[in-house]
Amino acid sequence: VWSSAVAVFLVAPLAALLLQIRITASSAVTTSQRSLPTAATAAMDDPGSEIEYEIPAVVRVHKSGRVVRLNGTDTVPPSPCGDPANGVSSKDVVLDPAANISARLYLPAAAAAEPGKKLPVVVFFHGGAFMIHTTASPLYHKYAASLAAAAPAVVISVDYRLAPEHPVPAAYEDAFAALKAVVSSCRPGGAEPWLAAHGDASRVVLAGDSAGANMAHRTAVRLRKERIEGYGDKVSGIALLHTYFWGKEPVGGEPTDAALRGGIDQVWHVACGGKLGLDHPYINPAASPEELSQLGCVRVLVATAENCWFVERSRAYAARVKACGWGGELEFYETNADGHVYFLLKPDCENAAKELAVVADFVRRC
Repeated sequence: VWSSAVAVFLVAPLAALLLQIRITASSAVTTSQRSLPTAATAAMDDPGSEIEYEIPAVVRVHKSGRVVRLNGTDTVPPSPCGDPANGVSSKDVVLDPAANISARLYLPAAAAAEPGKKLPVVVFFHGGAFMIHTTASPLYHKYAASLAAAAPAVVISVDYRLAPEHPVPAAYEDAFAALKAVVSSCRPGGAEPWLAAHGDASRVVLAGDSAGANMAHRTAVRLRKERIEGYGDKVSGIALLHTYFWGKEPVGGEPTDAALRGGIDQVWHVACGGKLGLDHPYINPAASPEELSQLGCVRVLVATAENCWFVERSRAYAARVKACGWGGELEFYETNADGHVYFLLKPDCENAAKELAVVADFVRRC
């Protein structure tokens, strides 16, 4: 049940825009009482269009069950013959037909230059508050291609089921299924030719930004617990970029403003279908310290930015991983001044180039 209070959450990078949004919803409040965009008001003649709730600039959910995404719907096609800007070829594939999990693959020019060359494999999960964006979103297409060229590496950008239609943990299920399909293909005769020819299964990195970084962490946790037959219980590394972690109580210098925190709280409420609390390990890894000590990876990169909404969570995560007895290699990188996933919004700025170089270097060492 939504609170009748209006909460404010700066979800800019999650929606790939610097926007201040209002979350306004209550089962007791009628649509006519809400302040709605013109398009929504015009649609009120349709009985099925009455709005249940809306996160402006993210999603609008109608009482009929229809979901309208208000951001992250733009797409760009792949470049199967290579992008002239970076030499990276890309294509869309179905990784797991049974589970209907698709992905966009990126193959750097380095692979074409040496047909037998094996490269690190980056399994990348895009951000978007678990609710918006796809692998074809312009922001993520550009970033994945840039990472493939910079490392160089084979990058697999994974599409996964989105909330609110498919609340968490659906995204985690798809992420783990994608990892299994990828490592299965990184062998002679594998189902995906680019991975069979160039993917090095001993050098797999799970990576993502924001909600996608959360997914990379959860996938590493699950891998250690369950293993993948014929592969093992560890990937070479995880790269967590501006991770979407949260919790009921503020940590470090996090904002304490109730309205602001309430807005962020409500985003998680929608993402998980209202079934998981703010201190569930899915959103707050501090709630399950034993999982940190059993991460299914050899190396961890935690990257954040000084003005990221979740910077304190990234700092705390890195400190806990370092102190928990996990025993692997930890790298922490923080950009001065910039905000949450600035490298997507300003990909050509100096700081974005520096952070990309850090991630690429991490991948090369994995």
